[in-house]
Amino acid sequence: MNILVINAGSSSLKYQLINTEDESVIAKGNVERIGIDNPLLTHKRPDCDPVKIEVDMKDHTEAVQLVIKALLDADHGVIESMEEIDAVGHRVVHGGESFASSVIIDDAVIKAIEGNTHLAPLHNPANMMGIRACRQVLPDVPMVAVFDTAFHQSMPPEAYIYAIPYEAYKNYGYRRYGFHGTSHKFVSMRAAKLLNKPYDQLKIVTCHLGNGSSVAAVKNGKCVDTSMGLTPLEGLPMGTRSGTIDPSIVYFLMEQEDLDIKGIQDYLNKESGVLGISGVSSDFRDLLEASESGNKRARLALDVVAYHVKSYIGAYAAAMGGVDCVVFTAGVGENNPGLRADACKGLEFLGVELDLPVNEDAYGRNGFEGAISKEGSSVDVWVIPTNEELMIARETAALL
Repeated sequence: MNILVINAGSSSLKYQLINTEDESVIAKGNVERIGIDNPLLTHKRPDCDPVKIEVDMKDHTEAVQLVIKALLDADHGVIESMEEIDAVGHRVVHGGESFASSVIIDDAVIKAIEGNTHLAPLHNPANMMGIRACRQVLPDVPMVAVFDTAFHQSMPPEAYIYAIPYEAYKNYGYRRYGFHGTSHKFVSMRAAKLLNKPYDQLKIVTCHLGNGSSVAAVKNGKCVDTSMGLTPLEGLPMGTRSGTIDPSIVYFLMEQEDLDIKGIQDYLNKESGVLGISGVSSDFRDLLEASESGNKRARLALDVVAYHVKSYIGAYAAAMGGVDCVVFTAGVGENNPGLRADACKGLEFLGVELDLPVNEDAYGRNGFEGAISKEGSSVDVWVIPTNEELMIARETAALL
């Protein structure tokens, strides 16, 4: 099957056309600045240089039309007719409690996604733009919604309930949901395959570390806990997000900095994290360079993140009654050996023993996949590149 994977933002649309028989990427691209000045489509296929197309587009429907046109183009296209697109898989950020797995999209599913908009007001409306646009341009093609939150729906109540009045959960759905579920599912399944062990008999901690970061505990193929909460703000310190803090800080800051609700949201989501600690950058590469040049706050920012990753690994080992494998993935997890080493240091009592030369040797090796633990370590530690688009394509093909 040829699956068109769509990830729609408020003014952007990323896509990949994937052949699920050999899991190859036939073409991929990104449409930027939809509905605003100077929109741009960057279209890539494996055997040629990227093609950049500048054309006015007022909405996501025109963006999808442009994507289809690029896929069909005589010079840089990869298919001869729209009939070669067998299905569309859509990334949807928040499924709430409505969806514990991926689903074929129909009117009832659309209504339920819209019903969860209050839980993800910035993301679900954008995802819905992509769904509506594809249904309009490809009305006869089956479509599937794959939710960032679905993999975490297997968490037990004691892991997802907040200690606030229970009515807040019953009336508004305020609970821990978790995100990056598609990534956590992909790398945990990949780890089981690489270890040649049954997925439903392993205890795995997956560390998705990027500009946005989360950790998940995957026991016997099911997520039992994860670090992000009702929103992606909870959990680890991230690029610009604070992660978990004392809630009273919110009130103190609003009073002392004279911030309104939007102001405190921007403060915690856009001005905090490693950017806020370091004062240098939200990019971990910049922090590493600044740290090596003697910037103490940049070093502190890296240490804070590593400490909290280590804390979650230990906590989730306790939650699962042990751990067989720790996986590092995403931009920072895959490319920052220093952070991996710092996060694992002190976990020897759990059986985590890193092979430091192998860990360092992985630096700069694009797409590196391999074990970085010592031979004989009772806990395997792996670097596994994530592939959320492939996971969406797999989920779509499986449903159809």
